Amino acid sequence: MNDNHFPGGVWPVMLTPFTADNAIDYNALGELVEWYLANGASGLFAVCQSSEMFSLTLEERVAYARFVKEKAAGRVPVIASGHISDSFEDQVEEILAIAATGVDATILITNRLAEQEESDQVWLEALDRLLEVIPRDIKLGFYECPYPYKRLLTPEMIARCARTGRFYFLKDTCCDMDQIRVKLETIQGTNMKLYNANTATLLESLLAGAAGYSGVMANMQCRLYADLCAAPSAPEMPALSDALTICALIERQVYPVNAKYYLQMEGLPITLHSRVKDAAELNATAQKEVLMLRRITERLRRLTHAPH
Repeated sequence: MNDNHFPGGVWPVMLTPFTADNAIDYNALGELVEWYLANGASGLFAVCQSSEMFSLTLEERVAYARFVKEKAAGRVPVIASGHISDSFEDQVEEILAIAATGVDATILITNRLAEQEESDQVWLEALDRLLEVIPRDIKLGFYECPYPYKRLLTPEMIARCARTGRFYFLKDTCCDMDQIRVKLETIQGTNMKLYNANTATLLESLLAGAAGYSGVMANMQCRLYADLCAAPSAPEMPALSDALTICALIERQVYPVNAKYYLQMEGLPITLHSRVKDAAELNATAQKEVLMLRRITERLRRLTHAPH
């Protein structure tokens, strides 16, 4: 029985604004939440890799998740991870701490449950241990985070997890339509919904039953992804999908600093400071690329009649 009420659409992987002295800038974070919502976000994924979660303390991760949940004020659901530790005891502590912020689901990082060389059976045994100590009323999800290594869920692993009824969200990063199609078949009729992080396969996955998009480019082109998710079968969407796929190549250029620069162009009071990337790497050429992306975005919004 499917009782997952999380909406389809765009779930941005949220950035963390920092002050010049390296603290979380909650004023800018509040404005960022409003920008996402004004640009069509259906939900918010806080405390993820784009949030630089591996460089945030547990105290910061908890404060961030609580702030976003309170700022969203029930307008959209908020999920959060921050599940970064190696030891079982530390993982339990951080999962329970994030859940206690009141977020709508707590997201597990798939590579935290086993080492890269360890088997899926080891992974499943670690998950079973976690599920024994995590209260059943805490909704859970998965993120196939690519750092420090990417562990993709197999159909067998997904089926086992979906049968528990405790998992509601899967941020898929396999970037492979054949795998996505099998995953969608596996979760059909369960509480789990798949949100694709990859633009090149997004339109096809939406038409096949994916719930939406949860990826990097929602930090720059959120409204366009909302348009695509809202009407994937509309005749103009293949052309929009093509354009977004080429635009998404900018993910490889000084992210997340370039996304923060884009948001500056949108009028947000956000610095370029990052704990994971030197802002100086965003040189004059890289800045021009971001400005060009914003001009392309505006033209595409007019093309799809998206509201400004």
